[in-house]
Amino acid sequence: MIEPTTKKASRSAALLLLIFAAAASANSQTVPNVSPTPSTPITAPTQYAFPTAKTRFKRYANEMFGPTALAKSAFSAGFFTWRNSPEEWGPTWRGAAKRFGSGVAKTFIRSTVTYSLEESFQLDSHFYKSTNRGAGAKISNALLSPVTARNRNGKRVFGFPRVIGTYAAAETAVIWWYPARYDWKDGLKSGTISLGMSAGFNLIKEFLRK
Repeated sequence: MIEPTTKKASRSAALLLLIFAAAASANSQTVPNVSPTPSTPITAPTQYAFPTAKTRFKRYANEMFGPTALAKSAFSAGFFTWRNSPEEWGPTWRGAAKRFGSGVAKTFIRSTVTYSLEESFQLDSHFYKSTNRGAGAKISNALLSPVTARNRNGKRVFGFPRVIGTYAAAETAVIWWYPARYDWKDGLKSGTISLGMSAGFNLIKEFLRK
């Protein structure tokens, strides 16, 4: 049985991590697809252009160590510390640190695998906000983005680089540093949850960010 003081400390750890995640996410800014100029109305449609090698690498670095990436790891650590999962790590500050480190490691693996496959097959898995202002279009774009990508012509295709990267990170975690009771099925579950969380963050970007 966990003592009241331990419960209080664990909930404080989770709450602080969640606050950090929200603050970091709010402070991070995304580059708009097009900058309004006197000759380009704000409502003008944006023509897709495949990003340069420099832009692709910069996005890769930001996905690993940028404020949004750290916010996601902090949010995940706070949530699972609150739930005490895995329970072997405990609902404590040390457990929260393990979960945060695990999140950072999985982000590194996912981003590296995704970036490598994108470069090999010339695909762009980056999230772009919908140019359609309708709520349905925004929701559809947010939900589809984690599993789709764009080729050099801007056509939307199956985004296998991010899907493979996500599941590779989850399976690596359960094999190398999760408690022994976890197996590949837990990795599949974790990867699916990760894709779902990405869709959730995309919804926030669609509706809450300008």
